[in-house]
Amino acid sequence: MATIWNLDSAHSELEFKVKHMMISNVKGLFQDFEIELEGNGEDLTSATIKAAIKTDSINTKNEQRDQHLKSGDFFDAANYPEIKFVSTSIVKKSEDEFAVTGDLTIKDVTKPITLDVDFGGIAVDPWGNSKAGYTFSGKINRSDFGLTWNAALETGGVMVSEEVKISGDIQFSKS
Repeated sequence: MATIWNLDSAHSELEFKVKHMMISNVKGLFQDFEIELEGNGEDLTSATIKAAIKTDSINTKNEQRDQHLKSGDFFDAANYPEIKFVSTSIVKKSEDEFAVTGDLTIKDVTKPITLDVDFGGIAVDPWGNSKAGYTFSGKINRSDFGLTWNAALETGGVMVSEEVKISGDIQFSKS
């Protein structure tokens, strides 16, 4: 029977970065998400990973922008309250590096993505709980998921790039 690893939300972050006005990046994060890993923790190749991210928990440190991102122009949080990810294959690239491919669903559009995952190790905390740490990164084209709002700039180009970089630092507790 595989081990279940539950998200340690106090020690985990899920972030994104997108080019704004073609000159700088805007960063944000999702504050409410769940990730479950089923496997031995060290060798992810036989693991299953499932994530659910609450779209209305988006935070870019700007309330007006956050409300726009929650609106129908972007995530439509009222009608699509969650972004989901389910792993479909995991390939070991080196001792502590993996390529995790899975189905990402945003606004009822599901597309495969691949994330680069680095395994940080397993340690036991002072209370005897086993913890596993990972860092991941990847990118998506937001238009692929129906996030198509944009505005043309007078100088040429667009307000928001199509490419969104995603990353996270995730810690799990062995159940």
